[in-house]
Amino acid sequence: MSPVPAESTHQAEPTEPAGLADSPDFRRVLERQTKFHGMVWDVVGERFELSPGEPPITREYLDHPGAVAVVVLDEAGRVLLIKQYRHPVRASLWEIPAGLLDIAGEDFQAAAARELVEEADVRAADWRVLLDVYNSAGSSSEAVRIYLARGISEVPPAERHVRTEEESEIQFRWVPLAEAVRAALSGGLHSFSAVSGILALAAAQGEGLDRLRPAAAPWPEHPSQHPIQPEPRAQQPGE
Repeated sequence: MSPVPAESTHQAEPTEPAGLADSPDFRRVLERQTKFHGMVWDVVGERFELSPGEPPITREYLDHPGAVAVVVLDEAGRVLLIKQYRHPVRASLWEIPAGLLDIAGEDFQAAAARELVEEADVRAADWRVLLDVYNSAGSSSEAVRIYLARGISEVPPAERHVRTEEESEIQFRWVPLAEAVRAALSGGLHSFSAVSGILALAAAQGEGLDRLRPAAAPWPEHPSQHPIQPEPRAQQPGE
């Protein structure tokens, strides 16, 4: 007979009425400074109150415009992967089409459709939201929306985007979803958006892809959708 386990002292957190979900949490920012200004993103430092009356905390992070990515699924059950060189990690990665939200005010889904044309030479007739994620919440404000795109058609050669720099070396490969899942789980794929999107698609198929959120679903986690916050006050002498 197996021994009866000792009673756990861990108290389970109460279940929220809406189910398991992250929640917005805007702490009071006392000071904000740009430490580094880059071509696309900045590094900023902020002093903020974790709790009223507690000593302020300083954190530096990447102030990122956000990005969109696309899992492209064809009628044969294959996903489109693109291979591209990524200098910071010194590797050529199999990824899904993706791009920065660096055009002010551009609709999120329109940006994804533009990136799909520019990077993969295809268009899609059916769009759904597959996943909303933060790339690295402890060090970056980057929010990424990953779409599922179906109803695929090729862009005519005369209308195709001229790719430059790293994008000029892009390679394409249509991969059965099951093979892509195996590659992700075996450590063959390392792209954050590709691994997340592939595994999310595999999970979503069990529930039915038409149950995914519509392409225009709200995305309150993107910084552009945050409520306007009070301007941080200037740092006072001696603080």
